Amino acid sequence: MSDAVVLMAYGSPERLADVPAYYADIRGGRPIAPEHIANLVERYRRLGIEESSPLNAITEQTRAALEAELDLPVFTGMKHWTPRIADAAEAALAAGSDAIVGLVLAPHYSALSIEGYREQLEQALAGRAELRFVDSWHDEPGFVELLAEKIRGTHAHVVFTAHSLPQRILSMGDPYKEQLLATAQLVASAAGLDGGWSFSFQSESPTGEPWLGPDILDHLGALHEQGVTEVLLCPVGFVSDHLEILWDLDVEAKELARELGLRLDRIEMPNDDPAFVRTLAGIVRRALAVPSPA
Repeated sequence: MSDAVVLMAYGSPERLADVPAYYADIRGGRPIAPEHIANLVERYRRLGIEESSPLNAITEQTRAALEAELDLPVFTGMKHWTPRIADAAEAALAAGSDAIVGLVLAPHYSALSIEGYREQLEQALAGRAELRFVDSWHDEPGFVELLAEKIRGTHAHVVFTAHSLPQRILSMGDPYKEQLLATAQLVASAAGLDGGWSFSFQSESPTGEPWLGPDILDHLGALHEQGVTEVLLCPVGFVSDHLEILWDLDVEAKELARELGLRLDRIEMPNDDPAFVRTLAGIVRRALAVPSPA
């Protein structure tokens, strides 16, 4: 069999002018309040993203490094931008691949997130190749150790964060929150934290329904009231420098921390770190080694 990997990510607009179309893709045809688009455009503008996206560049660097590590073709597919997941699937098929590993650059499973990637890839392949889809890798030892190394030895209170999702996933039996807390516990244990740790969510969308909390800004206020003076953020739900990292944490959270008199730092994201790429390669090799269903 000829193997390949479709490495999937959420996607990011390449330039400022792409933001409205990108947001429209995320909304899937649902109405968009003009102020929400204006707010998103302003965030990208303040981050200096005018004509090129650092996140897209990071994704390409990760793809290239993973391809070199595996000595297999790796194709990038974006859920909400180009190249699309369908484009990646067609490229893999055109290369003669008949066994394809689908791997999302997000460690934790949710029916509201990862399942959408699977559906897009399955629809694109339409049975023309065997799909080995990785649902989650939240407890992958290499990933846990990579994060543990970034917080090991700190005396700060560590706050693990992840993108919030609507609370209704809990009644659905969705494993997202459970997997996130499991990752945080594994990382904290491996790091031997002595400054304590807690968990919060970030990046809630204005949908009018309850979302998982506590939100990072509320949580920082609560920690301040408890007498915490130094916080280290460890975003376990992200692996790259997303807008949610660069804006929600590096701008909004840091602005609040300054107001509160909190010292706030953040770990460097895995991005295309060689140790992270080796971890991804191990996940792919394991997926390919599993016998096909009868």
